[in-house]
Amino acid sequence: KNAEATVFITGSNQWMSYNEWPPKETVVQKWKLSESHQLLLNNTDVQTGSDAYISDPSNPVPYINQKSGDRVNEYMAADQSFASKRNDVLYYESKILDKDITICGPIAAKLYASLSSTDADFIVKVIDVLPDDKSTQQLVRAEVLRGKFRNSFSMPQPFEPGKTEQVQLILNDVAHTFLKGHKIMIQIQSSWFPLVDVNPQTFTNIPTANENDFQKATIKIYHDAAHPSTISVLQLQ
Repeated sequence: KNAEATVFITGSNQWMSYNEWPPKETVVQKWKLSESHQLLLNNTDVQTGSDAYISDPSNPVPYINQKSGDRVNEYMAADQSFASKRNDVLYYESKILDKDITICGPIAAKLYASLSSTDADFIVKVIDVLPDDKSTQQLVRAEVLRGKFRNSFSMPQPFEPGKTEQVQLILNDVAHTFLKGHKIMIQIQSSWFPLVDVNPQTFTNIPTANENDFQKATIKIYHDAAHPSTISVLQLQ
């Protein structure tokens, strides 16, 4: 019988075959965002605090750290260190791993957020931080959700400024090993230019938006006991 899935696991660089996908040998693991840029991998750790950033449509976060008139596919594995240094990108980083962690299958981000505006984009990136001399931040997966479609793609809804809401993103399936000695990082931002057109951050029809529709917005991400922002993965046992 042929395997249901034969996949190349990046990070450990090996081929594996599984009778089903996602593999039945996985369990759900929740990585928790917390204060002081911490990503908590232990389910017993307690989350605290919140973070905020100002997203400016006139200064969007680029998708790659190079000048290019064309979109290049290199961004899919490019170093993300340039982004984590920006004031409009939040990052959460694990401690140095004391063992390999392999994840197989989809990744689900559940964020609790409030906006000062009526719309914003949410980009979530999963990153492997290498133990090299540059602490290279290698992109593993990323996905974007235009906030007004958070509850329905057919019925967009504005945000109520200041109201905390749940925003969920499903990232594409992955087969990746974070090796012992590496760290895991999550980045959150609200622009990814030019892969994603700039959101005016007001609830409007973007193709017909005028200059006045484009406004700065303060995005606040909560990660306390009442608002546990998490990244759920399927971890191989």
